[in-house]
Amino acid sequence: MDLKEKVAIVTGAARGIGREIALELAGCGADVAVVDIKAELAGETVALVEELGRKALAYGCNVADSGEVSATVETILNDFTKIDILVNNAGITRDNLLMRMTDEEWDDVLAVNLKGAFNFTRAVARPMMKQRSGRIVNVASIVGITGNAGQANYSASKAGVIALTKTAAQELAPRGINVNAAAPGFIETEMTNVLPENVKSKIITRIPFGKMGKPSDVAGVVLFLCGPLSDYVTGHTVVVAGGMAM
Repeated sequence: MDLKEKVAIVTGAARGIGREIALELAGCGADVAVVDIKAELAGETVALVEELGRKALAYGCNVADSGEVSATVETILNDFTKIDILVNNAGITRDNLLMRMTDEEWDDVLAVNLKGAFNFTRAVARPMMKQRSGRIVNVASIVGITGNAGQANYSASKAGVIALTKTAAQELAPRGINVNAAAPGFIETEMTNVLPENVKSKIITRIPFGKMGKPSDVAGVVLFLCGPLSDYVTGHTVVVAGGMAM
């Protein structure tokens, strides 16, 4: 996979799946704009990308704030001169049962997970359309397809990301821009590490492969969707869940 001379933005890239995606893209030659609300942690990802011999810069940004996103994309364009790839990975959880979920828990998750993806997609659409090329990959979730008890907000946000992916793909395809999504299942990250062992065991019984995935499993699919092997793929959601949804 050759991504030399490509410039990628990865949101939520300070750790976990986002960091793995940034490193996977850099390993194939891309320069990376590392975006995260925690700028100091984004700097750690920058250092790892630079160890791979690629240019990287960190940008602190609240993806839910459209003004911040527009300013960040403008700065990235000034720093890198172009944008070839956008990976909307930033996301949060605020789990609770539907009947107990607060307005704030609902609004916060929808703002980051769904509006954040919209904000960045809208911001990069114009420069990508101008150059008549680009790749946008949204990190959705298996629960955006199946739902999940205790995650009405998260499930709704990720289902929205899948619908956003399909609509953006239709609108941007005439300008040579591919828009796809990756929908991870249960992946070993800080989000899942806090789960009690009995809960993890119960989850694993639902996975045909009998184990949780790794961030690299998701990053590999994202890499495919960002590269030339997926030139004729758009509007698609690739499930990375060990067989949980077939």
